[in-house]
Amino acid sequence: MTGFRALLLVLLLAVVIYTLPVIANHGLNLFAVFFGDIGTMAWPGQFNMDFLGFLTLSAVWMAWRNQFTGAGLGPAVLAFFGGIPVLTTYLLVESSRVNGHVGELLLGRERFQTLSQLT
Repeated sequence: MTGFRALLLVLLLAVVIYTLPVIANHGLNLFAVFFGDIGTMAWPGQFNMDFLGFLTLSAVWMAWRNQFTGAGLGPAVLAFFGGIPVLTTYLLVESSRVNGHVGELLLGRERFQTLSQLT
Protein backbone atom coordinates (compact mmCIF):
# COMPACT_ATOMS: atom_id res chain seq x y z
CA MET A 1 0.00 0.00 0.00
CA THR A 2 2.94 2.33 0.63
CA GLY A 3 4.04 2.10 -2.99
CA PHE A 4 0.50 2.74 -4.19
CA ARG A 5 0.17 5.80 -1.97
CA ALA A 6 3.54 7.07 -3.19
CA LEU A 7 2.34 6.70 -6.78
CA LEU A 8 -0.84 8.60 -5.92
CA LEU A 9 1.21 11.45 -4.43
CA VAL A 10 3.54 11.57 -7.46
CA LEU A 11 0.57 11.70 -9.85
CA LEU A 12 -1.17 14.36 -7.79
CA LEU A 13 1.89 16.58 -7.52
CA ALA A 14 2.87 16.13 -11.18
CA VAL A 15 -0.55 17.12 -12.48
CA VAL A 16 -0.94 20.06 -10.11
CA ILE A 17 2.57 21.36 -10.85
CA TYR A 18 2.00 20.96 -14.59
CA THR A 19 -1.44 22.59 -14.44
CA LEU A 20 -0.39 25.78 -12.67
CA PRO A 21 1.72 27.21 -15.54
CA VAL A 22 -0.85 26.00 -18.09
CA ILE A 23 -3.54 28.03 -16.32
CA ALA A 24 -1.17 31.00 -15.99
CA ASN A 25 -0.32 30.92 -19.71
CA HIS A 26 -3.65 29.87 -21.22
CA GLY A 27 -6.35 30.59 -18.66
CA LEU A 28 -9.20 28.31 -17.65
CA ASN A 29 -10.65 27.86 -21.15
CA LEU A 30 -10.25 24.07 -20.87
CA PHE A 31 -13.56 22.91 -22.31
CA ALA A 32 -13.29 24.82 -25.59
CA VAL A 33 -9.80 23.41 -26.18
CA PHE A 34 -10.71 19.90 -24.99
CA PHE A 35 -13.82 19.52 -27.14
CA GLY A 36 -12.29 21.53 -29.98
CA ASP A 37 -9.50 18.96 -30.22
CA ILE A 38 -12.08 16.16 -30.27
CA GLY A 39 -13.85 17.93 -33.12
CA THR A 40 -10.71 18.03 -35.27
CA MET A 41 -10.63 14.20 -35.50
CA ALA A 42 -6.85 14.13 -35.01
CA TRP A 43 -4.58 12.52 -32.40
CA PRO A 44 -5.07 15.20 -29.73
CA GLY A 45 -8.83 14.64 -30.03
CA GLN A 46 -8.40 10.88 -29.90
CA PHE A 47 -6.39 11.25 -26.71
CA ASN A 48 -9.10 13.47 -25.23
CA MET A 49 -11.81 10.92 -26.11
CA ASP A 50 -9.75 8.19 -24.45
CA PHE A 51 -9.21 10.39 -21.39
CA LEU A 52 -12.93 11.19 -21.27
CA GLY A 53 -13.54 7.45 -20.99
CA PHE A 54 -11.17 7.24 -18.01
CA LEU A 55 -12.88 10.19 -16.36
CA THR A 56 -16.25 8.51 -16.86
CA LEU A 57 -15.04 5.19 -15.44
CA SER A 58 -13.50 6.84 -12.38
CA ALA A 59 -16.70 8.79 -11.70
CA VAL A 60 -18.94 5.74 -12.13
CA TRP A 61 -16.66 3.66 -9.88
CA MET A 62 -16.73 6.31 -7.14
CA ALA A 63 -20.52 6.51 -7.30
CA TRP A 64 -20.87 2.70 -7.38
CA ARG A 65 -18.40 2.25 -4.49
CA ASN A 66 -20.64 4.51 -2.39
CA GLN A 67 -23.78 2.73 -3.63
CA PHE A 68 -24.94 5.76 -5.62
CA THR A 69 -25.75 7.69 -2.46
CA GLY A 70 -25.39 11.44 -2.15
CA ALA A 71 -22.07 10.84 -0.38
CA GLY A 72 -20.85 9.10 -3.53
CA LEU A 73 -22.46 11.18 -6.25
CA GLY A 74 -20.83 14.43 -5.16
CA PRO A 75 -17.28 13.07 -5.29
CA ALA A 76 -18.12 11.27 -8.54
CA VAL A 77 -19.09 14.53 -10.24
CA LEU A 78 -15.94 16.15 -8.86
CA ALA A 79 -13.86 13.23 -10.17
CA PHE A 80 -15.39 13.54 -13.63
CA PHE A 81 -14.47 17.20 -13.88
CA GLY A 82 -11.40 17.18 -11.60
CA GLY A 83 -9.53 14.16 -12.93
CA ILE A 84 -6.37 12.93 -11.22
CA PRO A 85 -6.24 15.59 -8.49
CA VAL A 86 -9.66 14.51 -7.22
CA LEU A 87 -9.23 10.77 -7.75
CA THR A 88 -5.79 10.58 -6.14
CA THR A 89 -6.91 12.66 -3.16
CA TYR A 90 -9.99 10.46 -2.74
CA LEU A 91 -7.88 7.28 -2.92
CA LEU A 92 -5.30 8.64 -0.47
CA VAL A 93 -8.00 9.51 2.07
CA GLU A 94 -9.93 6.27 1.59
CA SER A 95 -6.82 4.05 1.67
CA SER A 96 -6.01 5.56 5.05
CA ARG A 97 -9.58 5.20 6.26
CA VAL A 98 -9.69 1.48 5.40
CA ASN A 99 -6.23 0.88 6.89
CA GLY A 100 -4.83 -0.43 3.63
CA HIS A 101 -7.47 -3.13 3.02
CA VAL A 102 -7.49 -3.23 -0.76
CA GLY A 103 -10.78 -5.13 -0.93
CA GLU A 104 -12.57 -2.51 1.12
CA LEU A 105 -10.85 0.27 -0.82
CA LEU A 106 -12.11 -1.12 -4.14
CA LEU A 107 -15.57 -2.31 -3.07
CA GLY A 108 -16.58 0.07 -0.30
CA ARG A 109 -17.39 -0.90 3.28
CA GLU A 110 -20.85 -2.46 2.76
CA ARG A 111 -19.92 -4.62 -0.23
CA PHE A 112 -16.65 -5.66 1.41
CA GLN A 113 -18.42 -6.71 4.62
CA THR A 114 -21.04 -8.65 2.66
CA LEU A 115 -18.36 -10.43 0.66
CA SER A 116 -16.38 -11.19 3.82
CA GLN A 117 -19.45 -12.83 5.39
CA LEU A 118 -19.92 -15.04 2.34
CA THR A 119 -16.40 -16.44 2.41
